[in-house]
Amino acid sequence: MKKSHQLLKLELPVTTVSSAPESIELNPSYRLPVGLAIAALPTLFLQVWFGAVLLLFAGFLLWQAATLRLFFTGTALEIYRGAKLIRHFPYTDWQNWRIFWPLVPVLFYFKEVNSIHFLPILFDPKGLQAALEGRCPR
Repeated sequence: MKKSHQLLKLELPVTTVSSAPESIELNPSYRLPVGLAIAALPTLFLQVWFGAVLLLFAGFLLWQAATLRLFFTGTALEIYRGAKLIRHFPYTDWQNWRIFWPLVPVLFYFKEVNSIHFLPILFDPKGLQAALEGRCPR
């Protein structure tokens, strides 16, 4: 007679504790490019060149909103195009930030030690505000 031995398998839940806060990815917002495109259409009838430039700029912003991703990590704001990191802004270098025109947010400004950045708001403005206040309070 063969005796079979069964092993008792005990599975315990595993919890990991991370000291770094999770990354926050902002959802894209197409309000600014679509708004510019809508404003460009009647402008084409009044001033063709200005309307065409405005429409091209709206198309560029639409492409940027569709292809760029902003991540607020525990230590930096990171900008990705697809899987490629294209810019890295450590919060330790930030001196100030501001969202212009809070009722209709269109421009995000932040100042680092060595440079100033102005970015069109191509991402969820409320998420941007919350992430900024959580990661680098003024």
